[in-house]
Amino acid sequence: MATVGVVVARSGRLAALGDPLAFAMSWLAPRLGGALRLVSRDSRSSAEGARRAVRELVRDEGAVLVLTLAGTEVLPAVADVCEESGVPCVSSAFPWQVYYYGRGAEDGTPFRWTYHFCWGLDAIAETFADLWELAGGPGQSVGCLWNSGPQGGWSRHRTRGFAPVAAARGHRLVDPGGYQEPADDLSEHVKVFAAAGAEVVTSAATARDLGHFRELAAEHGHQPRLITCSRWLAYPPSVTSGGAWPAQADVATLVYWTPEHPYRSSLDGMTAAELAEAYERDTGRQWLQPLGPAYALFEVAAHALATAADPRDPAAVAEAIGRARLDTIAGPLDWPAGPVPNVATVPLAGGQWQRGTRHDYELAVVSNRRVPGLRVTAELVPPRPFPA
Repeated sequence: MATVGVVVARSGRLAALGDPLAFAMSWLAPRLGGALRLVSRDSRSSAEGARRAVRELVRDEGAVLVLTLAGTEVLPAVADVCEESGVPCVSSAFPWQVYYYGRGAEDGTPFRWTYHFCWGLDAIAETFADLWELAGGPGQSVGCLWNSGPQGGWSRHRTRGFAPVAAARGHRLVDPGGYQEPADDLSEHVKVFAAAGAEVVTSAATARDLGHFRELAAEHGHQPRLITCSRWLAYPPSVTSGGAWPAQADVATLVYWTPEHPYRSSLDGMTAAELAEAYERDTGRQWLQPLGPAYALFEVAAHALATAADPRDPAAVAEAIGRARLDTIAGPLDWPAGPVPNVATVPLAGGQWQRGTRHDYELAVVSNRRVPGLRVTAELVPPRPFPA
């Protein structure tokens, strides 16, 4: 029986990110027991912890395939060690350009062992442009609240970031420059945005820095018509203990998976809605967007082992992933189609965190033109004054 290793954050700052992957593993382990063996190691939310986890899974457990999910430092570390070790890896929930080019690949020189499925920075920019135009029509001046770290650096990349999409769609990006996290004072960003007439703000900020910006904007009388943010918005915000709105309230974001998505698992026929229901029932917590890709990782693993010439041979497993075309609970995945070798893509919709009925805040789908079969669940609303 082939062994599949799972690198999952169970401690440290990314522990919440590990919840969907841990749930999917515990849910599927007894159902896949006759086909493969699942074992895991804690990444400890760090690159070094991730590297150690991969080495233990390969050396001590004999893993012929490694799975992991997200983490700006963790995911590349897992993939790089797998590449060095000659063991295939499948990962998700990390923009593919950052995964591919950020790890040193060049066009025409793909990785040998590591595979990925996700949306791209270009897809985020297109989805956000859809939202900007819903809020204020074409030709927007868009304030860029981007840090000086990897998130901001890739967002402002001249050829692979937001600039090509924004220019092609007639929008002007207003970028005062990167700030260091955690931000001490974002008042200069507020002033530059106000002076430029940027009534739309796009960001990759943490919740803490996003809240800081919104407080300063309110103090300066600058009320954005729309805020789009691509970071941490996969996690449901909650009203604070003091009753105040969270920083993510009314913020628009990318939507890559919801219970409304018209997808089924290739393993058991489970629908997206049924998976979300099972997660909430078993954990007592609100469903999370990474749940869909987490479940799909195991679908890819099972498919690769079932179709590999020898499921105990890492090279045969890698070859099977590279030719895989598979309908999953996260959507259709097609590695031969690219956009670059070793990468498959998933489409994005536009969403917004709005006050909910079952939970404090729920992710509403407000733009769906890029995801066939996904219905719009609410209209885009302007952010209310902050703080509440």
